[in-house]
Amino acid sequence: MHLQINTMNELFAKEILSWKYHIPYDFYNSVDTEDNRKELLDGYYYAIENEDGELFGYFCIGESAQVPIGHQVNAYRESCIDMGLGMNPKYVGQGNGFFFCSFILQSIERKYKGVPIRLTVATFNKRAVHLYEKLGFKKKAEFCSDKAQFTTMVRT
Repeated sequence: MHLQINTMNELFAKEILSWKYHIPYDFYNSVDTEDNRKELLDGYYYAIENEDGELFGYFCIGESAQVPIGHQVNAYRESCIDMGLGMNPKYVGQGNGFFFCSFILQSIERKYKGVPIRLTVATFNKRAVHLYEKLGFKKKAEFCSDKAQFTTMVRT
């Protein structure tokens, strides 16, 4: 499989906001609002296409990848580059996660050599937690929002 990173644009943003995940991953479903589109177009989100030109997923870096309430419990006090990601539901659960995440990590590590990478995952998402552990991430902080419990994980 060949993946390519592209600048996020209006078309990609609209498609991402239309994605619907099956229970229990419907937690990640979003709504197509002007604010949500603006966030995806803020310059910190990147689209990932496959060799057929289909939107395979996306990732973001920086504060866009953080859960705001995590700041109240100092979950983001360490100096790291934060990453967030989402895979097209069409490709979820088919063994694509390791390749997809590795591709994103390689891109981030090229740009931010030697900087630890942190992500925040919904704790219930055992499948993702297991994948991130396989990729060398270690659990750090835990905190709750009104919607879910979260765990930060860091790869050094």
